[in-house]
Amino acid sequence: MVNSRKGKQMESSPEQKHPRKAIGWAARDTSGVLSPFKFSRRETGATDVRFKVLYCGVCHSDIHMAKNDWGTSTYPIVPGHELVGVVTEVGCKVKKFKVGDKVGVGCMVDSDRTCENCIHHLENYCPNLIQTYGSKYYDGTMTYGGYSNNMVTDEHFIVRIPDNLPLDGAAPLLCAGITTYSPMRYYGLDKPGMHLGVNGLGGLGHVAVKFAKALGLKVTVISTSPNKKEAAMEHLRADAFLLSTDQDQMEAAMSTMDGIIDTVPAVRPLEPLITLLKTNGKVVTVGIAVKPLDLPVFPLTLGRKMVAGSAIGGMEETQEMIDFAAEHNITADIEVIPIDYLNTAMERVVKKDVRFRFVIDVENTLKSA
Repeated sequence: MVNSRKGKQMESSPEQKHPRKAIGWAARDTSGVLSPFKFSRRETGATDVRFKVLYCGVCHSDIHMAKNDWGTSTYPIVPGHELVGVVTEVGCKVKKFKVGDKVGVGCMVDSDRTCENCIHHLENYCPNLIQTYGSKYYDGTMTYGGYSNNMVTDEHFIVRIPDNLPLDGAAPLLCAGITTYSPMRYYGLDKPGMHLGVNGLGGLGHVAVKFAKALGLKVTVISTSPNKKEAAMEHLRADAFLLSTDQDQMEAAMSTMDGIIDTVPAVRPLEPLITLLKTNGKVVTVGIAVKPLDLPVFPLTLGRKMVAGSAIGGMEETQEMIDFAAEHNITADIEVIPIDYLNTAMERVVKKDVRFRFVIDVENTLKSA
């Protein structure tokens, strides 16, 4: 459209660029409070898959992003990177999916697909990664996540959900599942009989226990909360429970673990975890704290130990994880909520008052919100 007064081309609005109407819940400022939000998504491109969102998990990262805790948020922001649903439309060049398929999207919706990481199926480490929400897309508009009624993305970033997995319980696997599965595989903490510690028994931790047990590992849950012992031992069938605030228990467990998946998303001391490792052991952090952690080098050096990190997984590995979950009947333990309960649910996540993941019933509650 030409502005006759200024005599130059006006920039198209996001609505003109993305004409397909959508509704969701968004945060508008650092309060992190979410409320109904109308927006639009792009037309279905030649290699795109569009699907109706049925469920979406609530990740602790969603809260950090809604409140701009990491200093990277752009408002309005529609969170949600654990979304699943049913395909409603596919582009003319789509080969892997058809209308009616059960699918999901995790933490990313595109990458440059030309860098070394992408070539090696590590799109999650692409320097030009486009996240499911809060990222700038190629046309300059922002990406909006799964707290919404529909989604469209390139088929490369779509995950097929096997028929035997319930969609609500499968949704959190697209973040929590791959976040814990990937480091077990990459760092070699996946051999039957190995001893794995899982630090923190929340949304990530409980899924980590399930994958580790399915891989044949001996699993010890490490927690500051004694009330997590019953869930760890009786429900999740962990082999042991270690109360990290009990010095006697910690000393008895020194040098016993091959590795630890550290899922805690808060500032915590690393040295107590390092002392639990055998020689050559690894602590892999997957929980992201707002502030930096102190890294004690001395105990690392003496035991040739490692503190490492890991962030989700590439698309090939994410599909592998979902298929493994289907084979072993692994789903997240969830509390399904209506979308108008979302702000209360987020408060409860911060208070660790959930067992173990909230999942929004988007299909049945968003339309009446």
